[in-house]
Amino acid sequence: MNAFRKVEGRATQWMKRYGVASLRISLGIVFLWFGVLKFFPSLSPAESLAKRTIGVLSMGMVPPGMGIHLLAAWECAVGIGLLAGKFMRTVLLALAIQMVGAMSPVFLFPDEVFVQVPFVPTLEGQYIIKNLVLLAAAIVLAATIDLPPGKKLPDTGG
Repeated sequence: MNAFRKVEGRATQWMKRYGVASLRISLGIVFLWFGVLKFFPSLSPAESLAKRTIGVLSMGMVPPGMGIHLLAAWECAVGIGLLAGKFMRTVLLALAIQMVGAMSPVFLFPDEVFVQVPFVPTLEGQYIIKNLVLLAAAIVLAATIDLPPGKKLPDTGG
């Protein structure tokens, strides 16, 4: 049992040391990847819903083609910012604003997001609901912004 505790302790120390950076980098990859897909017609599974959402949110002032490219650029900028680890307050604010738009189809188009509102999501609904995990990851990253180099989040037990 002692050997297990040693291995567990080392693994926990490794996770404490690299966990936040791994979270930031993986979140950056997701944003960059999904953003790049939106630059190419029909590659993003969210394209049609995103275009209609942007249309509603902009009250028709942003044409669908322009809107999807603006969204693509926004997501790529967030992804690059997360990967670089610079200007994190600005990057996480941009992420939060993007999340408002990304989650809004749940309210704007519930019949397209759910087979049975609100319990059985469509594939598009699942795509949107996974954003809760991305948002939680951003909250963890935001909690670490003011920590001095080498200082980690406090141990919450467990």
